[in-house]
Parts: sequence; structure tokens; C-alpha cells
Amino acid sequence: MSPEQRDQAWQALSAQHFDLVVIGGGVVGTGVALDAATRGLRVGLVEARDFASGTSSRSSKLFHGGLRYLEQLEFGLVREALHERELMLTRLAPHLVKPVSFLYPLHGRFWERPYVAAGLTLYDTMGGGRSVPRQKHLTRAGALRLAPALRPDSLVGAVRYYDAQADDARHTLTVARTAAHYGAIVRTSTQVIGFEREADRVSGVRIRDAESGAETSVFAHAVVNCTGVWTDELQRLSGGRGRFRVRASKGVHLVVPRDRIVADTGIILRTEKSVLFIIPWRSHWIVGTTDTDWNLDLAHPAATKADIDYVLDHVNRVLAAPLTYDDIEGVYAGLRPLLAGESEQSSKLSREHAVGRVAPGLVAIAGGKYTTYRVMAADAVDAAAADIPNRVAPSITDRVPLLGADGYHALVNQSEQLGAHYHLHPYRIRHLLDRYGSLLPEVLDVAAGRRDLLTPIPGAPEYLRVEVVYAAAHEGALHLEDVLTRRTRISIEYPHRGVDCAEPVASLMAEVLGWSPKTVAREIEVYTSRVAAERASQSEPDDAAADAVRAAAPEARPDLLENLA
Repeated sequence: MSPEQRDQAWQALSAQHFDLVVIGGGVVGTGVALDAATRGLRVGLVEARDFASGTSSRSSKLFHGGLRYLEQLEFGLVREALHERELMLTRLAPHLVKPVSFLYPLHGRFWERPYVAAGLTLYDTMGGGRSVPRQKHLTRAGALRLAPALRPDSLVGAVRYYDAQADDARHTLTVARTAAHYGAIVRTSTQVIGFEREADRVSGVRIRDAESGAETSVFAHAVVNCTGVWTDELQRLSGGRGRFRVRASKGVHLVVPRDRIVADTGIILRTEKSVLFIIPWRSHWIVGTTDTDWNLDLAHPAATKADIDYVLDHVNRVLAAPLTYDDIEGVYAGLRPLLAGESEQSSKLSREHAVGRVAPGLVAIAGGKYTTYRVMAADAVDAAAADIPNRVAPSITDRVPLLGADGYHALVNQSEQLGAHYHLHPYRIRHLLDRYGSLLPEVLDVAAGRRDLLTPIPGAPEYLRVEVVYAAAHEGALHLEDVLTRRTRISIEYPHRGVDCAEPVASLMAEVLGWSPKTVAREIEVYTSRVAAERASQSEPDDAAADAVRAAAPEARPDLLENLA
């Protein structure tokens, strides 16, 4: 996904006739592109902003079955999700998806332990695999040894169980790169501004380059709308009525330093509405989430003071040393695309997905959860097959490892030798392997003859300068925010939220993308304005006030059109 390939992709989108055009570069859209490409279809994907720039970079970072859905008797959804978790851990993405343990505190002395044990026994067995350990029951003393941060009076015992986690933005990017590897034409900063029609059927899309303002048309047998919370807007743009309605539910997460919560495991807490997770995240904890309706700017959901207070209040009920605002390193808000149901409580809306052929040549998919993206993608391509004249082969993505998976385990075993070869500490090598897998040599070879690129980014020592160059040269990063918020997670992992890194990172990107000093200055200004707006919005009391503050920040993509629908 080099700058040269981006230019080639524009020409290919304009000149070729595709079997399938996918709208949306989140995990579902990139999953559809990968599924279609590996079935032998000619597929193009367009994304208005960046890969995972919406929901798919703002999740809880978990690949999980959804323990709470067992209580809602959604056994099929849980079984499906646990099967997908097993595939990711063992075959498809072991470099990106890792086991993570959670402590489930118990409060009832007699009834709760057998109740929880029964649910977790189902959870341990429904996925069909054994890639994570099974539940272990603990006394209160045993639980406090594992998580000294908990108040002794907050539990009478606990159960430890396992799920899995991943950097959602990096995983989505890797799905996109794998789709491109198998022949998909994939392009970001490419906005759909209209639909092409032949009589009563959709025959393609009209697109606009959000960097230059250039426009062209892309023609295909079928179009798949994978835009998540934008599903209804794209449906209106197509001129037809949708088969289902999508509600946006806002989830807010806080990122705090690892030393502020003394524990060797994650923790899951029940709240009056849903659950709250304390999730291990490198040298940090992610704490969240909220679950409230959002009806404002879909591109930039804003966290409010009320959201932050809600998370702090609930987590502090069980912590011996309460968290304060001063402990917060990062805050992020994301929107879940939930299928609208009869319940008015978004936390009780189903996480099942729905696929609809809303018009001849146009398929929409919505709902679901990150963990089941691969199943969603296969269902969407199956639905689009009705509009593709040639026979469409069955899905095979359960047997297609993502880029970086093949050879990953061998390289982990060779981390000492790799460290010696590249003059990097083995810890650094292992960290890079968990981000790039077996693509690690390709990443580090970018630094050949430039030892300075193997030094840390100023202000963000967990990352190397070479990762910035690689992001711009090979991973389609076009703007400073693409690197600081998604190719890396600097924007949520450091108290400065990327501002202290903006100048050196922009300078490195400029070398690859040919930015002028004026462009570098604009990128820094746009990014710092975004951070300032997000900080300010987090002091506002409600959604409307927070949205107004956040919306004042400039958009990184200069020719992106707003309010098309």
C-alpha cells in the first residue's frame, strides 16, 4: 500500500469492471474484500477516511465470545464468536490475537459460584478448542493475591477465566493488506458520493478522492454497504429504503498506567446496566465501557465528563486505591452499530448481524460484533452472489492466515538471534513481532543504512521511528493522525496524546510522502487542534456540548465532503 500503489488503485478503480465493490474500510468491509478476493472474485474497496477510522479502532480490543450474552440466552452468537476466537488464536492471526485472563469477582456466598461456574463451563466448551486455559476458582485470599488492587470487601471469592485481545486497528489494517495481497484493489481517502444505476439496479458507485477532489465512477455487478453506523446514511444516498435500521451506541474507554492498578489479570465487573472491563494493555490498562445512544456526529463521537465520571465511579467501587482524573493517559469514544430492536436500552440490543439485498445490485450488512467479522463477511458475499453472473465459490477465509501469521512462531523462538542481527533488545523484537508477525524483516529492512530509524520515537519510546516510515511507505498512512491514532496507538497511550510526537513523526512521513514544509505544518496543526478539541470536549457535561466542541476541530482530509446523505 505504497503511494505509487495508491495512484495505480485509482486507475484500476476507474478502468476495471468488478464483481464486487465494497464501501467501508472497517473490519467488516476489509473482511468482505478478503473473502471475495480469496473466492476468486474481482473486488474493489473504498474507504472515505482511513482503515478502521470508525468503530474498528475504538473497541474494547477484545476477541471474545461475549460472556454476558449467555445470560441473554444468545447461545448461537456466543458459540460462533468463541469459534472465531479459536481460529484467530491458532491459525489466522496468532501474531495479533493473544489470550488474556479476567477475574470475575463473586459477591454471593452460596448461590453465585455455582451459577457462574455453570456459565463459564459453557463458555469454556462451546468454542470447540483448547487454546486458552479453562476457568479456575479462587478464594478471596487467592483472588487478592492475583489482584491486590481490589478492596477486600468487594468480593467473597472469584473465578478466573480467559478470553483473547488484539489491537483492533492493526488487525483491521492487516485484513485489508491481506485482501490486497490476494488481488483486491483497496483504497482509502476515497469517498462514495453517489450510486450508478442501470434501470432499476445499482451498477456501481461514484467516488471522490478526499485528498485531491478528483472524481470517477466504479462499476460492478454488486455493491456491498459495510459502513457500520453510516449504513442508514449510505442507504439514503442510494435512493432506496433500508431493510433494517442501525442505532449508534457510544462506548467510552479510559487508558491508565499499569502501575495504578496492581493486578496480574484483567477484571470484569457487573454494573446495573452491563459490564465494565479492566483490560491489560501493554504497559497500561483499558477501563470501560459506557453504553448510551449517540445521535450526533458519527465520525467523531465525543466523550463527556459524565461518561468519564461514570467509568471512574464504577471502577472505584472495587479499587483499594481509587483512580482520579490525573491518572488518565488517554480517552477514546467509539460507536457500536447495533441493529435497532424493541428494547430501548442499547446494552440489550442484539449483537447478531443482518444481511439484506436492499435493491438489485446492492447488499447491506450491519450489526454483529468485531469478533465475528469473518462470518459477517462470508454472509455478505453469499448475499451478493445473486447479482454476480458467474458461479461464486464457497468462503475459504477460515483457512487463509492473515499476513504475518505464517512463520510467526518460528521468529518468536529466534528473537534472541534477530535481536543480535538488528542490534535491538529481544524484548523490542518480540514487541514488533506482535505487531507485524513474520513481516518483521520487511519492516526493519526499511532501516537498512539508517541506524537512526531503529531508535525510539521522541515522546513515545514503545515505538521505533522505522514504524512511522513503514506506515507511510507500506501501510497506506496518508496523514499524521493515521499514524498516531491507528498505525500506532500513541494518541491514547501517552498523556500528551501524541502532541509531543507530532513534529518528529510528521518529518518522517514527509520523507516518504513528499510533504512540503507547509504541509508538515498543516498536519501538525490539524492534529494538535484535534487533541485540544477532544480534551475540551471531555470537560463538557453532555453529548451536545461535547459534540459542538469536538466538531470545531479541522478535518485531516482536505476534500472530504460532509452530509452527503
